[in-house]
Amino acid sequence: MNLANLGLTGLLAAKQRLQVTGHNLNNVDTEGYNRQSVLTQTSRPSATSAGFVGRGVEVVTVQRAYDGFLHKQLSNAQSQGAALIAYGNEINKLDSLFSDPSTGISPAMLRFFEGMQAVASAPADAASRQELLGRAASLVTQMNDTSAYLRQVSENINTQIGTAVSQVNSYLERIQSVNNQIMVAQGSNPGHAPNDLLDLRDQLVTELGQLVDIQAVEQNGRVSISTSRGQLLLGADTVYPLHAMRSAADPSKVVLGYTSSFDAQGQPIKAEFKDTAVTGGSLGGLLKFRHETLEPTSNNLGRMALGLASAFNELHQAGEDLHGKAGEKFFGFNDALKSTQVKSNAHNSAGSGTPGFTISDATRLSNRDYELSFNDGVYRLRTLPDGTLNPLTDELMKELGFQIDVSGLNPTANDSWLIQPTRNAAENLQLAITDPDRIAAAGVGTGTANGDNALKMAELQNSKVLAGGTLSLNEGFSQIVNQVAVNTQQNATAAKAQAKLIQQNYAAQQAVSGVNEDEEYLKLDRYQEQYRAAARLIDISSQLFDTLLGLRT
Repeated sequence: MNLANLGLTGLLAAKQRLQVTGHNLNNVDTEGYNRQSVLTQTSRPSATSAGFVGRGVEVVTVQRAYDGFLHKQLSNAQSQGAALIAYGNEINKLDSLFSDPSTGISPAMLRFFEGMQAVASAPADAASRQELLGRAASLVTQMNDTSAYLRQVSENINTQIGTAVSQVNSYLERIQSVNNQIMVAQGSNPGHAPNDLLDLRDQLVTELGQLVDIQAVEQNGRVSISTSRGQLLLGADTVYPLHAMRSAADPSKVVLGYTSSFDAQGQPIKAEFKDTAVTGGSLGGLLKFRHETLEPTSNNLGRMALGLASAFNELHQAGEDLHGKAGEKFFGFNDALKSTQVKSNAHNSAGSGTPGFTISDATRLSNRDYELSFNDGVYRLRTLPDGTLNPLTDELMKELGFQIDVSGLNPTANDSWLIQPTRNAAENLQLAITDPDRIAAAGVGTGTANGDNALKMAELQNSKVLAGGTLSLNEGFSQIVNQVAVNTQQNATAAKAQAKLIQQNYAAQQAVSGVNEDEEYLKLDRYQEQYRAAARLIDISSQLFDTLLGLRT
């Protein structure tokens, strides 16, 4: 009977709704789950002499409550939030290092110059001289240790980049796998969306975006993924993995590489990203911290060490020690420094050589790195990361405070060298004298009991000996501290605002796609009643049928 069929369609629809509601409740805390609902429509009615009579309800499909715009908006916000968190985790270490005025370089430098003042007041006092050497050694140790710590932070970032790249590639493989599962599911049941697989893929894409900023585009059931700058990571059924690779320009630094294509053996052909090419996700945060804060801080500290040594040595060599002999260098640098100031690019032609490098005027040094390149028979110098190319001239080198000797080179086109005048100077600073009698406190010809030269050296604390004569040693260190503090505060403020934005976007997305337990409980009651009503309809149909059979007998 049609009445029984009506009850059966209602029973099946109610059962499907109960199943989907239960599925929603079971996944209320599942990350990335989008609420599902049963889409139904009225069955095509039967034509009778009395008009069209309804034939009940039929289930069309199960659909998910999904808004692509809200999902993308939330994912992008989470990607930027992850970048700010990664940046904050690293810069907080530096802020803690430099912000305490009672420890570190600042008090060590103050005690050193106080010690020099004491020698200037009593140049013949052996205890004052010995105390000065102790304080000088302490200052050197503090600068060495601080620079070494910055290098350790850099090495830790190298490790984190390698770990994050492995995670990115794992996500790409998993997304590729889910892509294939979705294609199979759609092929086996055309016209119906595999909602749970779609949710899984969307969640994997979101989690991938928290590692690196990406763009995801769905076409013909598959999602293709590229970086925000357009470099393909997953296309069709091919993964183009990222790589953690040593920089060709600076082997001490691990950089992010991409797969440009594959060779005949199927091996990836690798190329380097610029640090500024990735801005989102934890990788973007790490790279931004390195080029925006860590490297300038190391360079500034090295410039300070070179400026201190140069200015102090110049005055010290102009005085006389306790035995009337001319002063010698007070500070020096380990031989290892020279090997770090110029680095040949790994792609240079064989036998191109390494240029000579010397500091000519430490007061003119900046906190920047440089790239020396050779093309069209001309050497050119570029301030990194984005300065213009200028021919290498004596005037340019004089202005920058260093000399580059290219006379022994045998380059070919596109050869280049990384010039880092100050990067590792603080770690390689050392005390050149150990005998307190060798402190040249006296002026030339004034007698060993004179402290005029020591007074001049003490005044270097506030003399403008850095950045072209615009900064004193105190100001130079304050600039380091202030810049780290400013960057820390800016990041903290941005992270706080981003967390609020993520919260707002999440609320908007959940309003559309989230599971509301109270609503689902009410639906359970309603669908249960629908099931009972449909079952009752079948029961009534059975009773009517039995009545008809009874009339026949």
